[in-house]
Amino acid sequence: MRTKLAVMAAIVGLFVTGGAAPVSAHHAFAAEFDANKPVKFEGTVTKMQWTNPHVWFYVDVKKPDGKVENWAFEAGTPNVLFRRGFTKNSLLPGTKIVVDGYQSKDGSRRANGRDITFADGRKLFLGSTGTGAPYELTPGGKNVK
Repeated sequence: MRTKLAVMAAIVGLFVTGGAAPVSAHHAFAAEFDANKPVKFEGTVTKMQWTNPHVWFYVDVKKPDGKVENWAFEAGTPNVLFRRGFTKNSLLPGTKIVVDGYQSKDGSRRANGRDITFADGRKLFLGSTGTGAPYELTPGGKNVK
């Protein structure tokens, strides 16, 4: 009886507050990024945020005119990246990389990252399959449309 009362109180509480807790929705690639705007930059990692639902990392990119821009790149989920060998220490500030991906639809300096190539030639796939990104390269080397 107490359990039923507690459940009912919780349900009523949700209705009364209107579910006021903010919810971060997971999105498909096409909702935010443009497959027709590929980007590729060489730069230096400034920060990495190991958070759900996606890992984000930031790269200082030196433009031809000498101006430095900081770009934000969305990667796969922490769990997926961890299984591919990433850790919180994989992209420490100061790490030089080449990163390619697809720019955000709003034209800001944000992109969905696809691959990282380190100075020693190692390459890591950043995304997760099934996001809708064009021709995703899976870790097994097969292209997925």
